Amino acid sequence: MKRNELDFVRRMFDGIAPYYDFLNRLLSLRQDIYWRRTLASALELSTGDRVLDAACGTADVGLEIIRRFGRGVRVTGIDFAPQMLRLAKSKIQKAACGDRHHLAAADAFHLPFGAGQFDALTMAFGIRNIQDKQAALAAFRQQLRPGGRLAILELGTPTAKPMRQVYLLYFNRLLPLVGRFFSRHRFAYSYLPESVARFPAPAEFSAMMRRAGFVNVRYRPLTGGITVLFVGDHPV
Repeated sequence: MKRNELDFVRRMFDGIAPYYDFLNRLLSLRQDIYWRRTLASALELSTGDRVLDAACGTADVGLEIIRRFGRGVRVTGIDFAPQMLRLAKSKIQKAACGDRHHLAAADAFHLPFGAGQFDALTMAFGIRNIQDKQAALAAFRQQLRPGGRLAILELGTPTAKPMRQVYLLYFNRLLPLVGRFFSRHRFAYSYLPESVARFPAPAEFSAMMRRAGFVNVRYRPLTGGITVLFVGDHPV
């Protein structure tokens, strides 16, 4: 990530960290829980598998993976926002799974791991914050072993007209007001709809995954297209 891009996003997520989980549940009407469960189920992990959770935030994805597949799976969560990692550490300790869920401070382009170290790589609601998405996808592929799986959750926009109109009114008008009120952050929840609007359409992002070398790429709209799950495999 470019230096100015990295610093801007880090400061923003550090600023909203104390309210992040609460606002995720509130603003998604708790659909975020369903979305993470769907992502975890798409991984099809086995005992002994290693997962890298990029932009792990407060560790919700990693904890869901361990809940679903048991303690035989090992998760490493990375994030560049210190406040997010502090909250993640607290939640991991509370869940008593620190022996299977580890954390590291890192960004997507400077990963402190050797190539081919992971059986799966996840990222939930983070790829849209990276300008050079193609380079990030290539870096993710390098971290996976042959046959490993990439699963990305990202916000989208419904295509069905009635739902699209209601959603855009909520997402562009009401959500920023509610987010700003609770988080006291002046621009984070205005940045959110702007960043979603700039994100590639599902077919276009899927094509980017293929260009990065992933195979069997597919995507699945969730909750009417409010969120999209992208899945691709490292070729064997």
